[in-house]
Amino acid sequence: MIEILKILFSMPFLLYSCYSDLESRMVSNKVWKYMLTAGSIFIFYELFTVGISYLIQLVFSGVIVFTVVYILFQFGAFGGGDAKGLIVLSILFPTYPVFKISGEIYPLLGLPPVGLFTFTVLGNALLLTTAVPLGMFCYNLLHFSPEMVKKPLYMFIGYRTEISSLKNKKHLGLLEKFELNETGSLKRGFARTGLNFDADQKPELEEYLKKGLIGKDVWVTPGLPFMLSITAGFIAAVIFGDLIFYTVIHLITG
Repeated sequence: MIEILKILFSMPFLLYSCYSDLESRMVSNKVWKYMLTAGSIFIFYELFTVGISYLIQLVFSGVIVFTVVYILFQFGAFGGGDAKGLIVLSILFPTYPVFKISGEIYPLLGLPPVGLFTFTVLGNALLLTTAVPLGMFCYNLLHFSPEMVKKPLYMFIGYRTEISSLKNKKHLGLLEKFELNETGSLKRGFARTGLNFDADQKPELEEYLKKGLIGKDVWVTPGLPFMLSITAGFIAAVIFGDLIFYTVIHLITG
């Protein structure tokens, strides 16, 4: 019963973080502070009822997840809000939540070999995120233009949009970087991390367009809110289990 209550408690915070991430690509630290503070009642309850073994699991989960998440954050794998959300989940769920509803035991696929629930959430989130490039490619096929043939790989990570429309859009990165050389011609290359637009870059692109140095469209990539993937990974972990592990097992066993 306590596991179901913790899951139901966590969902409003995760859903709000998704909303905030969609709106501003940021999640306030207050969300995770409130979640951890209010959720401490579950921690104290389990410390009182389970005892020292729960405390050991709590410390182990918190330290391991914090270390791994911090390293991934330093490498730019995700944002600070995402990292803090995962750390809070590791504290609230130091053991994998197992519960029974209507005769069914969850997770339906059984417990994964690695018992750290937060790692399963993160793994599920990363697996679900792989659907984004496929979706982006399908979108580009539906909006195909001959210009896309020149950069076929871009079709998996971005799309083309008119420079004039950029002022009405937000949370986009520029996939192409432009540099004027000494002869006045424009050199373009791939912006690996997706250059963020600022107040000066848009007029700069419009100036290049007026001079005929670039076409009216440029490649852009959307800033994806990873909290959506984390929340989906959380739900998948609760209901099904470790999607990566069981996908690999299914492929091996045929």
